[in-house]
Amino acid sequence: MLTSFLTLLSLGCLTGITTVLFGFGGGFITVPVVYGVLTMTARPGADADAMHVAVATSAAVMVVNASAAALAQWRQGRLRREYVWPLAAFIAAGAVAGSFATTLIGGTALSLLFAAYLLVTIADSLFRKGFLSVTQRTRPQPLERRTVTFGGIGIGLVAAGLGVGGSVMTVPLLRRRGLPMAEATAMANPLSVPVAVAATLVYALAPTAAAGPGQLGYVDLTAGAALLLGSLPTIAVARRLTGRVPDRVHSIAYVALLVVVLIVMLAMGL
Repeated sequence: MLTSFLTLLSLGCLTGITTVLFGFGGGFITVPVVYGVLTMTARPGADADAMHVAVATSAAVMVVNASAAALAQWRQGRLRREYVWPLAAFIAAGAVAGSFATTLIGGTALSLLFAAYLLVTIADSLFRKGFLSVTQRTRPQPLERRTVTFGGIGIGLVAAGLGVGGSVMTVPLLRRRGLPMAEATAMANPLSVPVAVAATLVYALAPTAAAGPGQLGYVDLTAGAALLLGSLPTIAVARRLTGRVPDRVHSIAYVALLVVVLIVMLAMGL
């Protein structure tokens, strides 16, 4: 138990860094981490619901991480209302539907969907123009109405269902509208909050969840607390790095981290 706690605590620090630099809110780190810890422990029912618990716990951690990072980004003047609202409202609507759908999907299928989502995102970022580089001459373009409505619902649906906060959809979206990585990743945090809140409520109150010790529905409170103990202090420190990373390096690092997470998930036997 001590080893698991220390593992979660140390990787919580990593989620803090990725929250600030990439807008992840921790989702792409916490899902494989919690999944791995649960499958290696002897908790009753852990194997059967490990992926559901990992996704739910990730969502709960993102509520705090994304809110803290969004507040820090707002104080630094990096948030632009025209890209956050009303997109956030449509993302929230999709998140509710996505969370309910996830409670009906088997753990193995959910794991495969998570890996497939990563693979598609990596390929899209590498092979479609507009993500890896944005020239300084590029003027940011407003979001189209259908992108805000249908796109927002789709982002919420997928993000809440997989516990990833939506940053891997919102960052490329904003990037291709001409925003630099520092701003695109900054706005991914407030856009992740409605996903995380909606998903956490659904998972915590899910009637199909077989709650074990230290769990609220599918949410593992102990694992979540350990991750937050590591992530919150790191967010306070890492926010000072925002804007100091060269744009192209920032975008390449974003994709590289997704590749690492995909390899880790596959290595765990998905």
